[in-house]
Amino acid sequence: GGGRGAGAARTPHQYVVMALDAATGKTLWERQVRESLPQGGTHQDGTYASQSPVTDGERLYAYFGSQGLYCLDLDGNILWEQNFVAMQMRGEFGEGTSPILHGDKVVVICDHEGESFIIAFDKATGRQVWKTPRDERSTWATPQVVEVSGKPQVITSGNTATRGYDLATGELIWTGPGLTANPIPSPIIKDGVAYLMSGFRGSAAIAVRLDKAKGNIEGTDAILWTYDSNTPYVPSPLLYEGRLYFFSGNSSLLTCLDAATGKPLYSQRIEGFGNIYSSPVAANGHIYITSREGKTAVIKPGDTYELVGVNELGEAVDASIAIVGDTMFVRGQNHLFCIAAP
Repeated sequence: GGGRGAGAARTPHQYVVMALDAATGKTLWERQVRESLPQGGTHQDGTYASQSPVTDGERLYAYFGSQGLYCLDLDGNILWEQNFVAMQMRGEFGEGTSPILHGDKVVVICDHEGESFIIAFDKATGRQVWKTPRDERSTWATPQVVEVSGKPQVITSGNTATRGYDLATGELIWTGPGLTANPIPSPIIKDGVAYLMSGFRGSAAIAVRLDKAKGNIEGTDAILWTYDSNTPYVPSPLLYEGRLYFFSGNSSLLTCLDAATGKPLYSQRIEGFGNIYSSPVAANGHIYITSREGKTAVIKPGDTYELVGVNELGEAVDASIAIVGDTMFVRGQNHLFCIAAP
């Protein structure tokens, strides 16, 4: 369930971007981009650096919410920075949405208790390209970009509404049913369908056919299906081999749906697992599910639940596993782990 905000910080914080050697874990460089008093509090389980950085292979974009968006080269030099909002997040829960990159733009969503908006910058110069107001309170979901009939769209979650924006102009293309309060899971998009869900104080999931989504899509055939039980609070869902996998709230109750129809295939509690914040990931015919106490369940994808094994790291894990080729990176509470065949 909820947790609580940890209250506002009373001392200045250093905001740092680091680069590690993927093969050895050695720190290649460390760049402090800012030192200041954080804006508001942060969740007791979170930090003031909850956002994930993003790169196009040439530049790195690190976002610290109210403390700014920073563009660095891959040697750690700051190329540009933008400070554009002081957010007031619900319940002193801190900020969490990450920036997204597509084409020549970097996009950030700023949903908070003040005036919410979505904003796009030129990724090379940091110049603001557009800014569109949003009728939303605090959200933590990172948007996704997808090409719809050759035009990139930004797909966003929300409590008031789910929405699609034109990436070129910021113009609103469609609005759909809102989800629950405190939306955190990211939209998942495959084969022209966007799957959006959240699960705080209620359950909501919708599948949207993007080529049919124009204007207000409530009650239209742009909505492929809806589902209203056991949806996740913090972890994003996983779409793998035609099935959607997600947890109930932050618990280890795993539901598997047929992605095409929304029909439930099973709901199964992973035995011996506590709460889960990290999102499930899949690779090479297996699904990996990591609990907050650092246990990872390996399950086989399919219409029935099949547990292959459980591995323990011996350290708390809240971050999602990152898979690069045949290597896994796991960020624990105190260490970054690299797991690969020797």
